[in-house]
Amino acid sequence: MRCPYCGNEDTQVKDSRPTEDNTAIRRRRFCTACGGRFTTFERVQLRELTIIKTNGRRVPFDRDKLMRSVQIAMRKRPVEQERIERMVSGIVRRLESMGESEIPSAMIGKLVMEGLSSLDAVAYVRFASVYRNFREAKDFEEFLGELSGPLGSSLRDEDEDR
Repeated sequence: MRCPYCGNEDTQVKDSRPTEDNTAIRRRRFCTACGGRFTTFERVQLRELTIIKTNGRRVPFDRDKLMRSVQIAMRKRPVEQERIERMVSGIVRRLESMGESEIPSAMIGKLVMEGLSSLDAVAYVRFASVYRNFREAKDFEEFLGELSGPLGSSLRDEDEDR
């Protein structure tokens, strides 16, 4: 494994252990050239996935990009990182087990919306605002009006707490 600090290819694994949800192996590594320490994760990849963007362009699936998108929606929300990681791992497993190698980006957005709806109502609305391309305040109002059940009531409860 190449050192991210100096580019040296001679690194040593100092510690390996499974992640808490057993979906990856976490490895602590040490660079023999610069002494840098870094962590890598090894995950099972069932198949190569290609995402079909709304403009028709095809790009390789990037789990890290999915995680970044979810973390942006979850920023400053009281949700443990482990729960976010489990949600993202679940989405990836669902995508890989669909049997398709090409997946529309809208499908990923739908799966993220499903996951966020049970994780955090505010993050759900944040993600929806980007996913559904909200342009004006009325777009938020219409979306919030569509919400019903526990998610809608939890958003209203948070609003009343302020």
